Amino acid sequence: MTGVLTVNRVYDLLLREYGPQHWWPGRTDFEVAIGAILTQSVSWKNVESAIRTLRGERLLHPRRLHALGARELAPLIRPTGYFNQKAKKLLNFLDWFRGYGYSFAKAAGADTAILREELLAVNGIGPETADSILLYAMGRKVFVVDAYTRRVFTRLGILLGSESYDAIQRMFHARFRGGVPEYNEYHALIVNHGKEVCRKRPLCGRCRLARACPSRVSESDPAASITRTAG
Repeated sequence: MTGVLTVNRVYDLLLREYGPQHWWPGRTDFEVAIGAILTQSVSWKNVESAIRTLRGERLLHPRRLHALGARELAPLIRPTGYFNQKAKKLLNFLDWFRGYGYSFAKAAGADTAILREELLAVNGIGPETADSILLYAMGRKVFVVDAYTRRVFTRLGILLGSESYDAIQRMFHARFRGGVPEYNEYHALIVNHGKEVCRKRPLCGRCRLARACPSRVSESDPAASITRTAG
């Protein structure tokens, strides 16, 4: 494999390498949305622990969860870190969700751009969290950008590394041919690749994309620096 990679070619190669990821974790759309908020700045294993606690307390229902105060909720999500702040974020989200009768189905007729603006207006929800809720819980065609996306595609030379979140998202919207299932799959593949291979200290010898990557580290010089990196 030689030549310049495109976003569509990268998707094909990553899918061939890792196979379908069957992501995002969650038994219900509401649980997916809660997980998207709780996973901010923490690993998914920690989120799973908190989700199990909420499930055990029969609180994975929006009305029941919303009935709690932040002081009651915070100890239940302690494993996710910053649990006092995250309790407030969850309740802020539920304030918004109440406007749709605590039902994503009732939001089905709303325009995606409007829903995104509303979610971004919720205190504690940024672009990545809002887009995760839109894509994974609501089935909207929005590409989720995270630190792995910036790292991988900057090293590949597709990004410069200085682009804003929205600029990166627009690039994927313009160039990637997929629909909602493929947007879901692509994000999961990027996360897997970023965790397993394109790490902060990359394992280029294991990388399916290395032959066309301008930032690859030579196996004969493992200490070589990465010329294009986003952290």
